Amino acid sequence: MAAAGARAAPAATGGRTWANPLDIDYRYNYEQMNQGISYRTGADPAFVRYGNAYYLFLTLADGYWRSTDLLHWQFVQPDRWPFDGPVAPATLVADGKLFLMSSAMEPRPLLYSTDPAHGRWQFWTRLLPAVPGAVWAGHESEMKAGELPPGPWDPGLFRDEDGRTYLYWDSSNVFPLYGAQIDLALDRADEGEGKRMAFVTKPAALLKADPAAHGWERFGQDHADTRIAPFLEGAWMNRHGDRYYLQYAAPGTEYNAYATGVYVGSNPLGPFTYAPYNPVGYKPGGFATGAGHGSTFQDAYGNWWNSGTMWVGLNWTFERRIELFPAGFHADGQMWVDTRFGDFPQRMPDHALGEGESTFTGWMLLSYRKSAHASSQLPEHPPSAVTDENPRTFWAAASNTAGQTLTLDLGGPRTVRAVQVDYADYRSGRYGDAPDIVTRFRLDGSADGRRWTTLADLSHETRDRPNAYLELDHPARIRYLRYVHGHVGARTLAISDLRVFGNADGPPPPAPVLVSARRLADTRDAEVVWQPVPGAVGYNVRWGLAADRLHETYQRFADQPARLTLHALNKGVAYVVAVEAFDERGVSTLSRIAPLRP
Repeated sequence: MAAAGARAAPAATGGRTWANPLDIDYRYNYEQMNQGISYRTGADPAFVRYGNAYYLFLTLADGYWRSTDLLHWQFVQPDRWPFDGPVAPATLVADGKLFLMSSAMEPRPLLYSTDPAHGRWQFWTRLLPAVPGAVWAGHESEMKAGELPPGPWDPGLFRDEDGRTYLYWDSSNVFPLYGAQIDLALDRADEGEGKRMAFVTKPAALLKADPAAHGWERFGQDHADTRIAPFLEGAWMNRHGDRYYLQYAAPGTEYNAYATGVYVGSNPLGPFTYAPYNPVGYKPGGFATGAGHGSTFQDAYGNWWNSGTMWVGLNWTFERRIELFPAGFHADGQMWVDTRFGDFPQRMPDHALGEGESTFTGWMLLSYRKSAHASSQLPEHPPSAVTDENPRTFWAAASNTAGQTLTLDLGGPRTVRAVQVDYADYRSGRYGDAPDIVTRFRLDGSADGRRWTTLADLSHETRDRPNAYLELDHPARIRYLRYVHGHVGARTLAISDLRVFGNADGPPPPAPVLVSARRLADTRDAEVVWQPVPGAVGYNVRWGLAADRLHETYQRFADQPARLTLHALNKGVAYVVAVEAFDERGVSTLSRIAPLRP
């Protein structure tokens, strides 16, 4: 029977929105199986457009994903693949072929495909050339002046408009990022898999970390651990106009502050100049934190996108997910990545976006700190954890049986448009793919808590969905949302967050009053203070080089202090900063904009 005021909707499969982390079937990792540590993960995304489709390659995925719309992804099992799975793979489209290179500490094969949709791959060469001047793995301590570390680890491939190909690489908190021109031997395709490629130029050191000047390159949670030197990794190159944008990740994947930086030059191998607006991709706050080590690419409409790696870190340091953000370039060459509301629903465009056009749907978070109850629970893992926007806390049911329920009270009637079910791995006991690793559940809605309507039904789902995002076909006017369990492949049913999106009735909140904004004695840091807005769910502290370029965002929830110390600034760079409030109704206008002088 339909609940009063509720509108029924089947499972949404054809929606045009998504929410980070991306809803793909992340794979169970095998590396810690002998320690009994089980978790799903995905990291270091390389997106590439080939033919009429997009392909997504991740670290240790034993395959890859294909999509025609960047929303719905199908896993592809390849017929030939590196035995131990590629780490931080590099992709390149050249001469009608899709190339794939894995991270390596010694020469490895280079694969290519002209039919990646069906998983058909061949060897382009059975063995890539050794990096000139590099020592063998395990001999780093014996390196002499002028020698290079083993590699290429974390490779990035780039083909310029003149047909020349370049390789960028390394992942280290000791060594710089390197680059060199290589010969892909495209004119010798008839030699088959025995063709010999070559380095055309000697590898050159292109950039290194400078945390003394770049606050965001400092290691640790919110850049607070100065005992460890920052890691530089994940090189990716794009050309836009006559400028070359060498992107890199820092300071380390295992914290919220993992970000993307960029150096800009007029040639593929530099010299490069540090961009004062760094980090270009940065998301230290909210549910999905971290935005480093990804790729930048254009869609079929010419829109730019940047992907990144989200930190989970519940079971293992390198337990991660992936994200996708709008990106682009200003007319003067400044690169930007938009992470504002980066883990709220975004609308995938079906056209070329105009200047300043946002992909944010305006659907707000309705579930933060809301009351939750469950049919059962394990000690120390209560249902209240599913509304705290923290992927490292979770509800665990007493048994992984069909019919277990998890119910949220949204506090009053709300217009619900989308739901994201984020599972946690807790004593999952899985270390690789298997036929029974699928996700099945049903979502019910109610206006009064007694009469329920089905909002979405995944009872017959055939793939795993650790971060299942469901856009409802029609908005549902409800107060209560209920998750009804069907099946997961893990031994334990555990959910980190049940995230509900839509809107409450009424106007958006007023703009917060910015009390003060000042650079600290260490000018890599600044303190921003504002007055709390009654009823606010949270705030976005936004800063950048100009009032119309507030591209950096730190999201902070309203149950935290109304002050924030930013640790991501560059010495000698002038910024401006402002704060906006958001609640379940919408987003405020900006506070006054204040300078942050160097």
